[in-house]
Amino acid sequence: MKTTIALAGNPNAGKTTLFNALTGARQHVGNYPGVTVEKKQGVYQFNGNSVQIVDLPGTYSLSAYSLEEVVARDFLVKECPAVVVNILDASNLERNLYLTMQFMEMGLPVCIALNMMDLAEKRGIEINVSALSKALGTPVIATIARNGAGKKELMQAAIEVANNKTATKPFCISYGEDIDGLLRQMEKQIRQAGFLTDTYDSRWIALKYLESDEQIVSLGQKANAQLSSQLELKTRNLSEHLFKTLETYPEAIIADHRYGYIKSILKQDVIRFRGDQNRLFISDKIDKVLVNRFAGPLIMLAVLLVLYHFTFSYSAIPVAWMEAFFVWIGGLAQTHLADGVLKSLIIAGIIDGVGGVLGFVPLIMFMFLGVALLEDTGYLARVAFMMDRVFRVFGLHGSSVMAYIVSGGIAGGCAVPGVMASRTLKSRKERLATLLTVPFMNCGAKLPVFALLVAAFFSEKKAIMMFVLTLIAWIGALLVAKLLRITVIRGESTPFVMELPPYRCPTFKGLAIHTWERTWQYIKKAGTVILGISILLWSMMTFPGLPESQGRHYDQQRETLKSTFQIDQGIIDQDIKKQLALIDKKEAEAALRHSIAGRLGTALEPVSRLAGFDWRTNISLVGGFAAKEVIVSTLGTAYSLGQTDSEQNIALSKKLAQSPNWSPLTAISAILFIMFYAPCFVSVACICRESGSWKWGAFSIVFNTLLAFFIAGAVYQIGGILGF
Repeated sequence: MKTTIALAGNPNAGKTTLFNALTGARQHVGNYPGVTVEKKQGVYQFNGNSVQIVDLPGTYSLSAYSLEEVVARDFLVKECPAVVVNILDASNLERNLYLTMQFMEMGLPVCIALNMMDLAEKRGIEINVSALSKALGTPVIATIARNGAGKKELMQAAIEVANNKTATKPFCISYGEDIDGLLRQMEKQIRQAGFLTDTYDSRWIALKYLESDEQIVSLGQKANAQLSSQLELKTRNLSEHLFKTLETYPEAIIADHRYGYIKSILKQDVIRFRGDQNRLFISDKIDKVLVNRFAGPLIMLAVLLVLYHFTFSYSAIPVAWMEAFFVWIGGLAQTHLADGVLKSLIIAGIIDGVGGVLGFVPLIMFMFLGVALLEDTGYLARVAFMMDRVFRVFGLHGSSVMAYIVSGGIAGGCAVPGVMASRTLKSRKERLATLLTVPFMNCGAKLPVFALLVAAFFSEKKAIMMFVLTLIAWIGALLVAKLLRITVIRGESTPFVMELPPYRCPTFKGLAIHTWERTWQYIKKAGTVILGISILLWSMMTFPGLPESQGRHYDQQRETLKSTFQIDQGIIDQDIKKQLALIDKKEAEAALRHSIAGRLGTALEPVSRLAGFDWRTNISLVGGFAAKEVIVSTLGTAYSLGQTDSEQNIALSKKLAQSPNWSPLTAISAILFIMFYAPCFVSVACICRESGSWKWGAFSIVFNTLLAFFIAGAVYQIGGILGF
């Protein structure tokens, strides 16, 4: 039987880094049963034996306020790991020990990893590891997770704790006479009635009632409603007494006494500071500028502009190479393949379809590299901190910022993890407002479409245009969130507290891994999902084909043209070729219009013309409901099927620029529509799951599409009146 070790700790304490160092490639990721919180498991080889390592969600406490806290607590109680390895940030020891106290109060076997010792030393903090271990009565091992220092000693200590079969007694702290007296009474009642004691310790259950823990109270009501009501009444009476005498509540006093106990431990020659204890550390000094109320937002905008300039400037040549490569591949196929359906599938469906998406791989890679740099240095957390002030104005929670950023709020994210990130919000109404608006961000799927249209019509101002589009996405999302919060999702905003991790110098290996992982996801999606959808849409744009009578009509035109110019072939040969090519183009366009997709696009055209979209564009936008990258591949297929052989061997951006149905105003209208219309199918499914109802998924499709068409139509009509 495998020994199971749970890794637990505060966010940014290095827990996941330690997990990766221990398990390496022997890990897999899934979700906890019934919830969307990520579950990571791996295997560590110790003295020839396999040890199962479970990386619990990062949490500051074990109260049932957030889904992460509930998941972590339920795993510890129900799965009963042999030992809990509690990872502490040595530079923030007092705050990190609060979670340790709760583990010990639950009676869990604990081994402590005192991580980031190098950072603590740089900050002038000296920690007496043996003194801390003695004061807590549990092993404490100094570690540096990012280079693996101390991991063997840590696992040795953890295995020793796991092999110690002596039951761990719950840790007891005095919470003052008012609480201690009632705690003893409640504990006795709980123990005598056997109330939930098959799962939890009686003292811990009493503490949870005093802290008004919703999950435990709900379980208590189901197990013994009468006793649960008695315990709730005792808690209310104590709360009223404490508020009258001290203007506080039981849960606040419990937290204060825990921190008081932690301070008493640290004063036992456990921690010392070299030099000025109150001096500003490097991160604090940097934050004086980067998080300044006035300079911070300006610096943030400048960083974003630099990111886009870096991306478009350095990716321009590789993108041109990729475009030329796919044009060359298309030319080879055009020359060597026999005319027919297979040739059309390979050139129009695959090369022009998927190739159009893969052509932007260098741009996506550079974008992800820039985002990984901002993320690994710790700057993205500062962006979230600064944006909190803005978000509160629009009725959102500060934690919504990270959901927006993950969705592509800086660049190149994905709406699916952004929607899932909203689950950390405690208020259901703030969570709904967040998950309904994060799809407005410029995700990695939209970037190729925007890059295509910007390259075709605004090639001299690519970075500026992408910067402006990012601002539009943020402003639009916030305005819609405000609209939702004052109409269908009314409610007060809740307070926001966020930890700012120290600035770190990113490693080349870390940047390379993060960049490649995200780029590979894009490539894999293009080679699987987008390929399948491209072939499906090619089929819809190819079949049923022209009726036989219309086909004969174009054949007759060609025969008539050839018979008319049978005299003096040398003079009129080029004219014949041009006119024959024109007939071929008309026939291809007629066939495309007659196809299933063409009929759908044509049927929508009377309405879509208000926003400047022709039937070809309509086909691509309908395909975009499946995945936004499909818009590029569908445009490539649609314009390939409707072009002559010579016209096919040019990049899609040039085809659009030369098309009479496209203009800079049409491009802006299309960009705005794509930015705001219905999320992709996977995002909609995720919205339904996270919101708990298919109605919100349907709402996002209908509301977003109507809003997007209104914006695009207004811009196109007003722009036309003004002469753009």
